[in-house]
Amino acid sequence: MKTRTLVLWTLALGAAAALTAWALRPQPISVETAAVTQGRFEQTIDDDGKTRVRDRYTVAAPLAGRLLRIGFKAGDRVGRDAVVAIIVPSAPELHDLRTMRELEERSAGAQASVLRAGAMEARAKAALDQARADADRTARLAAEGFVSASSREQSELAARLRDKEFEAARFERQAAERELAQARAALLRVRSDQRATTKTAGGFQVLAPIAGQVLRVLHESEGPVAIGTGLLELGDIEQLEVVVDVLSTEAVAIAPGADASIDAGSDKAPLRGRVRRIEPSAFTKVSALGVEEQRVNVIIDLVVTGAEALALGDGYRVDARIVVHRSEAATLVPSGALFRDGDGFAVFVVEAGVARKRAVGVPRRNDRVALVVQGLQPGERVIVFPGDTVRDGVRIQSRDG
Repeated sequence: MKTRTLVLWTLALGAAAALTAWALRPQPISVETAAVTQGRFEQTIDDDGKTRVRDRYTVAAPLAGRLLRIGFKAGDRVGRDAVVAIIVPSAPELHDLRTMRELEERSAGAQASVLRAGAMEARAKAALDQARADADRTARLAAEGFVSASSREQSELAARLRDKEFEAARFERQAAERELAQARAALLRVRSDQRATTKTAGGFQVLAPIAGQVLRVLHESEGPVAIGTGLLELGDIEQLEVVVDVLSTEAVAIAPGADASIDAGSDKAPLRGRVRRIEPSAFTKVSALGVEEQRVNVIIDLVVTGAEALALGDGYRVDARIVVHRSEAATLVPSGALFRDGDGFAVFVVEAGVARKRAVGVPRRNDRVALVVQGLQPGERVIVFPGDTVRDGVRIQSRDG
């Protein structure tokens, strides 16, 4: 009887010890996990910018006098050589030699501008001819399989860009010719010492140098104006570009021709763009926190047509995303899973319900995912935002299954 009682007490004590050990065992840590995936990786530089008309023309008063009220409003379309303003010359004064010399120098300067614009037009025409020849040669080589389709598309893009540059150079020459005509007319009026008798007979007609839209009316009301006073601004609203000022440390990673995405803040899809130029000179800008920053202007051409081109106007604020690196079929891990481990990065990988620390090679990352070149395979699961309680070998329980 005593032996039986002893056995029962022994079993009871063993069960109690086992129950106590089970109750005090380490509990699995609840964590959030995510899968390592494979897909496209893009590293971008994100910043805000603004749109502007690529070629803006300020129509100025070619002579002093009384400006009649301008009837155009911002947004009105005007044709080339259309009368945009009428100036009634002031009663002639006794012009001294210095005033006459200034008008002669202004006319000579306008003539030099015409010659310079003509040279730029010839240069742009030569570049266009070369780009078209390169595009034709690349198309033939692509048809024979000697070059890739992307090379053919790049050559066609270069030809289109050269065509736009030639068109802009031609408009510059036309504008310079109109300014020369106005300068010569002003000089002729002073030399001939003619008086304005009525608003129609004596009024000097100011002509539009290009066909486009009125961007701003600088001097709408009737009143006296001095020579050189800006009257209105003209431009083609369909020829927009985006100016984004980025940090100089980030600008070194941007290359001309890089893809860009432009978001105007509406519910429409972002517009496509392409970097045309990174300006060579930086400038100092004070941030919202009062920190001086060195920034560089990046010029982006919009690659839009039709209704997409009408979604933006001049001076609109936009959010730009410039692609500096792109990889296809890359191994991707959420950025929140990474943590510093010495000089490199590491993650906690889930293996049979246990967290295992593993070093990974991460050469690039963005605000969402990181590009992994070693240490992980697609399909594995990692712990996202691991806390201080997560250690190598700790049992875990995934909240997302």
